[in-house]
Amino acid sequence: MFIRKKKNNSGSISVQLIDKSSGKYVVAKSVGLGRTPREIEDLVNEAQEQLSLIKNQNEIDFNYEEDTEFLNNLEHSLKKLSVVGPELILGKIFNEIGFNKIPDELFRHLVIARLVYPVSKLKTVDYLLHYKGILTNKDKIYRYLDRFDQKYKEQAIDIVFNHTKEILNNKITVAFYDITTLYFETSDEDDLRKLGFSKDGKARNPQILLSLLVGIDGQPLAYEVFEGNKFEGHTLIPVVESFKKKYNLYSLTIIADAGLLSKENIEKLTEQKYLFILGARLKNEQKEIKAQITSLKYKNGQNITIEKADGIKLIVNYSTKRAKKDAHSREEGLQRLEKSLKSGKLTKQQVNNRGYNKYLRIKNKIAVEINYEAYKEDKKWDGLKGYITNSGLREDQIIENYKQLWNIEKAFRISKTDLRIRPIYHRLERRIKVHICLAFCSYKLYKEFERLLKIKKSELSTEQALTVVKTIYQADIILPKAKKKVKVLLPLSLEQKTLLENFNIQI
Repeated sequence: MFIRKKKNNSGSISVQLIDKSSGKYVVAKSVGLGRTPREIEDLVNEAQEQLSLIKNQNEIDFNYEEDTEFLNNLEHSLKKLSVVGPELILGKIFNEIGFNKIPDELFRHLVIARLVYPVSKLKTVDYLLHYKGILTNKDKIYRYLDRFDQKYKEQAIDIVFNHTKEILNNKITVAFYDITTLYFETSDEDDLRKLGFSKDGKARNPQILLSLLVGIDGQPLAYEVFEGNKFEGHTLIPVVESFKKKYNLYSLTIIADAGLLSKENIEKLTEQKYLFILGARLKNEQKEIKAQITSLKYKNGQNITIEKADGIKLIVNYSTKRAKKDAHSREEGLQRLEKSLKSGKLTKQQVNNRGYNKYLRIKNKIAVEINYEAYKEDKKWDGLKGYITNSGLREDQIIENYKQLWNIEKAFRISKTDLRIRPIYHRLERRIKVHICLAFCSYKLYKEFERLLKIKKSELSTEQALTVVKTIYQADIILPKAKKKVKVLLPLSLEQKTLLENFNIQI
């Protein structure tokens, strides 16, 4: 069996699996139709995966002795080869979360597909046809997004929250908050897609802001979408207040990084009686406090607490590992500046307080030079990190809670890479928001899969397990003598068998 790329009259390329075991060329499987080099390459990769699976299967036991000779006529017996791992495993978790309360099958397919085949809605149509045998089209999916927005979006969000609340033993007392940007491959702005400060370095592309609240271990709680030019510091209070009110939460500790630190946010959090742990900007503190911080000699792991007004305190932690990293980063930044200065690439426009450009200054109103005194002065801050809080927890508990913020950073990383939340091909605001909602539901499915793998002490990471899931195939076969159609799993590897057994799925 081999892969064939057949050129069609329309100019497209059909990627096929060809079997010649009977002495003639027979199309055993049509993998798909591609028009661009990227589409054709993706289809060839899919074909190689399927070919590898088929070649590695040595025997299939169908429990019908009189039909064993059908293997000599396989091209007439094998009617369909489909990927069933996602439905067997992820479909089961989908139901356990409660997503099956939403009756539409298309919702199920779109959420699961974003984990195993995260592509555009157009390519999802191909995936559903070739791997699930489901015939649909892009227009039908787009119309469904409109219907989902009206009927099911809020229900889906509530299902995510209720399941998270259940696995956290009905205790939602801590919420980690962060925000990111998602840009669009267009230059056109509208009411939602606006030019703004881009975390992706795409300042010329309109974008939206996506804020996310997660609980312990990165379990999703809520999200919100804002117009792309909104100042991120103004998103925290509305999102937290809406979340707390919607789910009638009494007490909530908010944990966020220094990007959300502002006098206004602290005042509102204090006024509305929230507990909070925020990353501090030590160099922006009052002169007396900065002098107190830098006057001390620290030991590794040492904390100091400085009391501020209204029950707020500043905790400063020192780490020798962090100090080495800070020093190394400063040295690298200085070397880049020196290299740019030597090549004549530095201009007056680059003299600002962003990054290591703060070491630049203008000499004689025309030339740019490096301020080595500022570079040496920064050494005082190596290894120091601050936390602003009104919590009564111990210093080590506050720091440990703040460290859990990496879970939300991981959530955004999963969304942007594994789930490929962007590029976003939609233009209408309601469809953009439904696209985000589907990704939010897929992230919930991912986190639950990850949680269950840990409980079952699987040796596979979530990404490795998803790869295994995508390689579990089922064959629909007509037994020539029994004249009976049967569905059988192709012979399984040890990893596939173990994964199915871990989720109590009968083989």
